[in-house]
Amino acid sequence: MPTVRRIALLGLLTCLLSIGSPAWALLAEQPLDAPAGPVVLSIGGAPRHANKDGRAVFDMAMLERLPQISFSTQTPWYPGTRKFTGPLLRDVLAAAGAQGQTIEARALNDYRVSIPFADSRQYDVIVARLMDDKPMTVREKGPLFLIYPFDRHAELRTSVHYGRSAWQLTSLELR
Repeated sequence: MPTVRRIALLGLLTCLLSIGSPAWALLAEQPLDAPAGPVVLSIGGAPRHANKDGRAVFDMAMLERLPQISFSTQTPWYPGTRKFTGPLLRDVLAAAGAQGQTIEARALNDYRVSIPFADSRQYDVIVARLMDDKPMTVREKGPLFLIYPFDRHAELRTSVHYGRSAWQLTSLELR
């Protein structure tokens, strides 16, 4: 990255941090493009940045363009530690202009779980699109898996938080 761009980026981040504004707040001000590929995630409940029939919808490329993070964690569903990669749930919600108290996550098999909106701010919950650096098939609990960083926070290693990790995620409903 050229020095001038690096300095400008550092200046922007410093400014955001100095005024107490999280960097992801910038996502909340950007309208969503229309998906070019198949929709893999739909967010309902009156998101501010709806891009199809009152919903914020994302194809995989749109999720890939959001900032990505990775973490490795043990889960009850896989032997050993697995690496998960994807955008933070809070970044996906910010891109949709989502607000609320509760998020209802829905899966392909119609599994539904209620998640406090605060979890997206308190923990680095991700909408994982990769496991061990590879896309997940439906058979492998994909293509999207809402996953908590269980190994980073002992308080997350409970049946309540394991239950909030929705695999084969298809939609989020804001309440």
